Amino acid sequence: MSDASLLLEPVARLIDELGRLPGIGPKSASRLAFYILRAPEAKVSLLAQALLAVKQQVRQCVRCHYISDQEYCAVCRNPLRQTGSICVVEDPLDALAIERTGIFKGSYHVLHGRIAPLEGMGREDIFFDDLLERIGTESIREVIIATNPNLEGEATAAYLQRELSPLGTRVTRLARGLPTGGDLEWADTHTLTSALEGRRELF
Repeated sequence: MSDASLLLEPVARLIDELGRLPGIGPKSASRLAFYILRAPEAKVSLLAQALLAVKQQVRQCVRCHYISDQEYCAVCRNPLRQTGSICVVEDPLDALAIERTGIFKGSYHVLHGRIAPLEGMGREDIFFDDLLERIGTESIREVIIATNPNLEGEATAAYLQRELSPLGTRVTRLARGLPTGGDLEWADTHTLTSALEGRRELF
């Protein structure tokens, strides 16, 4: 008798859906599903409500594409944020990691992806054209490229630098402190602070 034949359809379906989440393999999905099965109904209800609330109440900022519960996110609404500099990141978690350092006082631009031809991701699949529009309308003096220091992140950074340099805007890249192949969201505050302060000019 196979394991699959022992699973009831609702449990199998839950395991399948949980397994679609990034970083969740079959074993983790099974453990989560059986945890949910054992949990009190009130706790499961709270989880379901939280999931629905995220989808119904949270959206992208129309300016920078970070998460927001309003048209503009908290950073874009803050009149104390410095104008003239944009930090470009791959996803909202990266912006959150940089914001925790307390060093960067400008605005963000979330690409929601990276240029990765092997994954079928190109310029049209990320918010690159929106970045160009912001540079043209917001008098941006510096663009800090903070894509992840891995193969796809470096390729995206090179593409951004090539496209942005002719615009006359200073283009810099996060520098020392970030290990090659790592992701920003896992870097500690001191490492990110060092990378921000030591950013280098891209040529």
